[in-house]
Amino acid sequence: MLFWRIPIFCTFLVVRGSSQSSLDFNFGSLIHSSFHSEGGKEQENAQRLLHRPKRQAVTHGITPVEYIIDIDISFAESSLQEAIKSYFDNFSFPLLVSSSTANISSINVTTVCNSTGNNTRCYCEPGYQWPAQVYHVSLACPNTTAPEASCNCIAQLPPQGTYCQLQDGGGPLIHIIKMSVCLNKTFQRDLSDSSSMLYKKYKHDLEKAFNNGYRCLPGFRYATVTGFRPGSVIVKFAVNAARSIPVLSASTKVAEALSPTYSLITSSFTRHSEVIKGNMSVSPDSIFEGDTITIRCELNQVSNNVSWYLAEHLVSSSSRHSITSGVLDGTSTSTLKIASITLNETGNYSCMFTKQANSVPLIYQDDKSITVSPIKIVPSEDVEIACDGKPKELSCCTDGEISWFHSSWNPNGSINISGTIKNTQNCTKYQLEADVSQCPAEKSGSTTDYTCELSTADGARKHSVIRVTYCRVANISILSSTPGKVSEGDHFSVSCKSDVSNYDKVTWQIQTGNFITDVSSIWYTTTQTRAEAESVLTVGSATLDWTGTYICTFFQKCVNSSARKAIEVFPLPRKQDIIRYPIEAFIPCPGTQVLKCCSSKNENYTVTFHVPQRHPPDLAGIREKGRPNCYSTTMDTGDRCNPADPVFRVVCKFTNQIGGSVQSLPMILNLVPVKNVMCNSSQLGVGKNGAVITKSCLYSNETSNSVRGNLTYRCDHTQWVLAGNSCLSFPVNNLLSSAESLASSPESVQKLPTYLQNLSVTVKQEQQTINTSAANLRAVVEILHLISVIPVAAEQNTMENFLSTVDTIISSPTETWNAVKNGSSQLLDSVEQFSASLQPINNTIPPITYDNLQLKGVVINGSSVSGYNKSFVFSRLSNLSGSVLIERAKIETQKLNSTIISVAYATLGHIIPQYNNTDGFIVNGLVLSTTLSASSQLGKDFHVNMTFTKTDRSLKNPRCVFWNFSFSGGRGGWDETGCESQDNGNSVTCYCNHLTSFSILMSPSDERSDALSWLDYISYIGLSISVLSLLACTVIEAVVWKSVTKTRISYMRHICILNIAVCLLIADIWFIVIAAMHDEDEPMNLHMCTAVTFFIHFFYLCVFFWMLTLGFMLFYHLIFIFHNTSKTIMKAVGFFLGYGCPLAISVITIAMTYPQNSYTRDNICLLNWKKSKALLALIIPAMVMVAINAIVTIVVIAKIPRRSIGEKSLNDEKSSLYRIAKSIGVLTPLLGLTWGFGLATVLPDSPEVFHVLFTIFNAFQGLFILLCGILWDRKVRETLMNKCSLSRWTSQLTKSTSQGMSAPMLSISSPFSRTLNNLFGKTGKYQVSSTESASSSSENTSKAYSLLT
Repeated sequence: MLFWRIPIFCTFLVVRGSSQSSLDFNFGSLIHSSFHSEGGKEQENAQRLLHRPKRQAVTHGITPVEYIIDIDISFAESSLQEAIKSYFDNFSFPLLVSSSTANISSINVTTVCNSTGNNTRCYCEPGYQWPAQVYHVSLACPNTTAPEASCNCIAQLPPQGTYCQLQDGGGPLIHIIKMSVCLNKTFQRDLSDSSSMLYKKYKHDLEKAFNNGYRCLPGFRYATVTGFRPGSVIVKFAVNAARSIPVLSASTKVAEALSPTYSLITSSFTRHSEVIKGNMSVSPDSIFEGDTITIRCELNQVSNNVSWYLAEHLVSSSSRHSITSGVLDGTSTSTLKIASITLNETGNYSCMFTKQANSVPLIYQDDKSITVSPIKIVPSEDVEIACDGKPKELSCCTDGEISWFHSSWNPNGSINISGTIKNTQNCTKYQLEADVSQCPAEKSGSTTDYTCELSTADGARKHSVIRVTYCRVANISILSSTPGKVSEGDHFSVSCKSDVSNYDKVTWQIQTGNFITDVSSIWYTTTQTRAEAESVLTVGSATLDWTGTYICTFFQKCVNSSARKAIEVFPLPRKQDIIRYPIEAFIPCPGTQVLKCCSSKNENYTVTFHVPQRHPPDLAGIREKGRPNCYSTTMDTGDRCNPADPVFRVVCKFTNQIGGSVQSLPMILNLVPVKNVMCNSSQLGVGKNGAVITKSCLYSNETSNSVRGNLTYRCDHTQWVLAGNSCLSFPVNNLLSSAESLASSPESVQKLPTYLQNLSVTVKQEQQTINTSAANLRAVVEILHLISVIPVAAEQNTMENFLSTVDTIISSPTETWNAVKNGSSQLLDSVEQFSASLQPINNTIPPITYDNLQLKGVVINGSSVSGYNKSFVFSRLSNLSGSVLIERAKIETQKLNSTIISVAYATLGHIIPQYNNTDGFIVNGLVLSTTLSASSQLGKDFHVNMTFTKTDRSLKNPRCVFWNFSFSGGRGGWDETGCESQDNGNSVTCYCNHLTSFSILMSPSDERSDALSWLDYISYIGLSISVLSLLACTVIEAVVWKSVTKTRISYMRHICILNIAVCLLIADIWFIVIAAMHDEDEPMNLHMCTAVTFFIHFFYLCVFFWMLTLGFMLFYHLIFIFHNTSKTIMKAVGFFLGYGCPLAISVITIAMTYPQNSYTRDNICLLNWKKSKALLALIIPAMVMVAINAIVTIVVIAKIPRRSIGEKSLNDEKSSLYRIAKSIGVLTPLLGLTWGFGLATVLPDSPEVFHVLFTIFNAFQGLFILLCGILWDRKVRETLMNKCSLSRWTSQLTKSTSQGMSAPMLSISSPFSRTLNNLFGKTGKYQVSSTESASSSSENTSKAYSLLT
């Protein structure tokens, strides 16, 4: 039985509303009567309508709907198969259905079945395939091996209504025939431009002619012009058909359809190639990066020449690309397999089979666009999980269906806790539940990486990591060093321990009611071990602000753990805040004294007064009515006045309700017998004359108005006189109290900026008071010291407020600063601590500039470390400047966010005390203070370079020094250790290996320090020799007194010399003692120092005035030759000048300067120069004495006898010069002319020789007096020799008797010798030589020269 059946598939019926004229179409005409079934009956199987829209089009605004209709045609004659196919191929679509709004867009044959005998074959037309469900249940054609999901031939009829289906991504075969034709026309350039009007016209007309001419060919679809090229006009075009068609046979019809104006050459039609669209399939459908994909290309023709392309690039076999090709049963296949495909392999893949047919290449080609998608995973954020058993969910989501992937989760860390997987539409989730048992304490805070991975069956995979931090809830224990009750002012600590050592931070808070105070971090420290962590809060001096419940919290990334402890602080006054009355007073004996102690706050205390001398020693304090914060008692001295123990030291003891106690500073009570009482006041008490008492600074007897400081009164005969006032002003006192509270406050860091603002404003308002009050200045320095250690953010306003306060007080007078012990050193230290405590904001330190100081700094940041170079210029102070340079290599090793801050002081040098190690040197430039932040340390090879301009360029010998706070018993001092200097003329460069406050010291002259050192030795040696010489002078005068004072002139001469020697001896001894004490830096009692200074002043004045007396006497005897004055008058005048005038000058000097405390210097017991110029009381008399005695010396030289008639012989000239030199040598030490060198030493830049001469002559003055004033006297020498040698004394006596009294001893027959003999007073007679003549002037002045030898 023969049977043929042709199902017509994909008959597209497009229903559309249209006014277009319809084509009469009678489907019956397509079916001839010869189409019959097996029984000769004509049959037509009804088709089924597939209700699935295929595509949409828009015609006249109405959207058409497409339908696919399957039609099954059966017939008995097999020869009709090709006729029917050809018949359908000859249709030109679309076909309009008459009397209908529908048209047919295409008709395709999909399946052909034939039967011969018992053999049945059902084939699929090209582009179609049997679906997998048919192939699996059907018998395949013999000798056919089909792919797994498709088959072109089966050996049985398919189920009713089942036909071959379109291949994936494919359709019916498409034939593209590439052709060209020539137009006998001149080529124009516009034909190369597809946007030109000529191009568009040619394209439209030609395509219309091609479509009209080729439409008669079966299978023709459309023709398209692809371009023009020269050669007349060559038209390139492509014909799209459903099969291979004879396009050249329709050339004439094309020419007829085209306008003759185009001059188409019919014989020029050329067929170049034919491309047949094949079938291509891709697996898998969805391709991800990393997948292994398979692209299969199939052709129902035999071709062994196949190529693969990606875009236009040839694909060849490689390690990831494999190409397999073959032919089976007339079907050619080629498969491209790509392993681990990448994103850049996305594109259009094409396979091309080529074969030659009738000299025209046939190209079978298909392509498919492949998109490689990345697997995009969006993980949930990293999380911190507390190990408390609560569930926590992790997730990884993608932009596709999660069902496309296989998902897995893998933990990797020190704590690996597994969870459960749950998938949603596009996410995979992982739920964790961690409890305490799974989180060891030592691993708390550790991180585990959870990797979620999505993979496909074809090899693509992608993963993402979510970091999970596990935190164990810590067990916190809190303990206190006290049982929970603390007295104000006590020391206590609270410790907080955690069994989890890994923490992020620790905080302390104090809760009082509903208010919570954050404790500043300066109050606690936290340590960490492997097993635990401990934070200890330490309070040095408790205040009431520390009362409350302490909350210690250890913070981890995901959990916080806290503990609480209640502590109550009970009020108790501080020792310095207890107001005593009196502080120091006198008590009449017998008599009584009211003692009183007050606190600033009204609290209930138990107060006792402790008097060690009483039995029992304690007196109960009674709370005063109306003043409940004061307690008083009355002490009765009785009638037992013990002169051996005249002083009582009484302290009052305050005890609060928990037993805490504090003792006040002592009240000093001096017993005074009633009979000695001179001053008596109901307010101040009693006292003897000169007694001094001290009272608290109470105003209006109100403790609330009390300020710190004392009032000192002195009993002046019968009246109490105010002798001293160290009371603080109210604003400064309040600032000091607030600073003390702030320094002990748990919120010191938070409150500091507000306090600094108030401090700056108040200090400026009180500047006048501070300038004149050392007590107020000392209080401000103490305030700055208290708050400098509190860390503070480096905000502009905060820094300005602190530094403006410093700028204000350093401008205070030097006299006020000198009265503040260690004040400048403490101020310098406070600014350094403040600089080191600054916390940078936004990695910057704002610069601050004031008249007297400037601040600049930098934050060390790893990305911006370029060295430290800061310059300071004070233009208002003669452009005084300085700079600090630290090389980059020296600071880049410091911690990140560390700070380097420099502060330059322009006027600090005048208030810094100068101690013995820098005597003679002064600060001659800026004071530069450079500090590192508190957490930083200097390296081993650290050094800093600083440059200072000189304030006074005349000073020499620069020294680079730093302020050593440990010098002079904590007072501080300049130190050269670790610094080197280089003098640059107008500036000095210092190289130091450490940081602190630096400056330069310079002396008035260069190389002076070495000279001064050996001049000091000369002074000590010379003064020692002088003391011994002066002692010898005194002894010699005592021995020879009677022998050398027989005449009036010699008597007065030795009177003067003896008094000069005694006074100079006493003065030199005191000077040596004072100099030695000054070199050893030993303090001396003020009263003792005043007395010593007075005696040194007095006795040196006595020396000068006795020298002046000696000069006057010499002058008197030279000028008034014939006038004789009695010895008594001369003695009276001498002692008046020698002691009366010095005493008057000394007394007047001390009377004028001592009340102002300006009689002596601050650091040595000598007359003051800076404050009162008291030294002028010594300098002026000395210079007057030197001037007068210089005139006397000139007169003496002028009176030396010389020849007046005739020519002078050479011997006479030499004799005169000898006498002049001898006179000068004798008179210079006796008349004190050597003190004239002192005037030269005070001149600026005086030569060194004057200092040397002044030291030598005056240090050895005692020796010169012994030699020139005593031993030079011939009579003294003779007397000493007579006293020492008896035989010589006897011979001299015999010789003297034999010669008589007419000639002096050891007489020389010369005028000058006779004159000297007469002046020495050996005899009252004169002997005139008969062989020599002397002038009358020589005789008349001979008596005066006795004063010279």
